[in-house]
Amino acid sequence: MSGHSKWATIKHRKGAADKARGKLFAKLIRQVEVAAREGGGDLDANATLRTMYQKARDNSVPLDTIERAIKRGTGELEGVSYEQVAYEGYAPGGVAMFVDALTDNRNRTGAEIRSLFTRAGGSLASPGAVAWQFERKGVVVVPTASPDLDGETGETLDEDELMLAALDAGAEDITQEGDTWRVTAAVADTMAVREAITAAGIAVTSADLIYAPRNLIELTSVSEAKQVMAVLDALDDHDDVQGVYANFDISDSLLDAITG
Repeated sequence: MSGHSKWATIKHRKGAADKARGKLFAKLIRQVEVAAREGGGDLDANATLRTMYQKARDNSVPLDTIERAIKRGTGELEGVSYEQVAYEGYAPGGVAMFVDALTDNRNRTGAEIRSLFTRAGGSLASPGAVAWQFERKGVVVVPTASPDLDGETGETLDEDELMLAALDAGAEDITQEGDTWRVTAAVADTMAVREAITAAGIAVTSADLIYAPRNLIELTSVSEAKQVMAVLDALDDHDDVQGVYANFDISDSLLDAITG
């Protein structure tokens, strides 16, 4: 399992997916705005915008708020100009980290990210030192069992059914991670895969664009894992940071030990 998906699991267990709903909304709106500016406001022609639009809707961002963000991105409405910038670094143990950020002040954000790395025990790397270890992918998350009408665990999803729907739509890989299936696809195919899965009557938890690690480093001690989590947690909490991706693997037993 990649550091990205494990980190999502850790945040869920800690009850810290986002400390404030407003903070989550702000990040999602910024993603929509930048996607519209870079690829245009047509959802059908802009695969990244289409994915970010659906991600915002999945998280209950009001439709009119999303539409205004698209208009700011295309220049129809005035707004702050954000640029996408990546930061690369290392956590203790040589774990590579790729930080995806959107900022209106590159100098300020860069200085703050460097400080966060240093204070949490990591180090900022030069551009290109880490990026080659990650690749841009789309990920659709599907629960292994759909909830019933009472919200309890319902019927277990048939793997063959999921594979048939996803692979026919262009999915590249399907792996089980705990109580979810993780369906990986090219960026341009992400929403088509999601829609095909939904059309097959299968529930979808989320769809997102990530930076997936090409190779993984296994964490073997509680102290090492806690140090890596300290860097991840600090970076992930920064307002400008949209995603933190790391190339570590961690066993379920070690994950239990550090999350309680």
